[in-house]
Amino acid sequence: MTPSSPPGLTRFNTAEDGAARAALHAICGSRAWADALLARRPYPAAEALLAASDAATAALSAAALAEAMAAHPPIGSPEPGDPASAREQRGMAQAPSALRAEMLELNLAYQQKFGHVFLICATGLDATRMLDAIRHRLGNTPERERENVRTELGKINRIRLARLLEAPQEGTRP
Repeated sequence: MTPSSPPGLTRFNTAEDGAARAALHAICGSRAWADALLARRPYPAAEALLAASDAATAALSAAALAEAMAAHPPIGSPEPGDPASAREQRGMAQAPSALRAEMLELNLAYQQKFGHVFLICATGLDATRMLDAIRHRLGNTPERERENVRTELGKINRIRLARLLEAPQEGTRP
């Protein structure tokens, strides 16, 4: 580790396996992803952890990808008590009711077509951009959409890992 390592990296590298696994599970619901990251500890720098996350996300099987997606609430409906989802979906929170209703309708259509939640890295996006994205992605083939989901999951994992690594104290969630 370098002198400029973020405070959370040292904690993550030295945490007991159970605590590190719990932190990773709060970031991504895939056990395979968490196993891959745990297997490479300790990380010399944040960039190495992020690269390992990217590689693990790219290598997820269809079942592991489905497991990861199952841990994400629909856009516009963050889980109560889940500050990460609420923070990430902030752009939808203040949307007009008609837009939220259309997003709910399109979420259902997406789930019927693809069999899983619409996954998008919502951090920094406003409600209109999320709505445009789901409209566009509903036209994708299942194969194309699976790759979109993998890309979006990778972005989400990176943002959440960065939050974990920058956390100033023990117990701060991603």
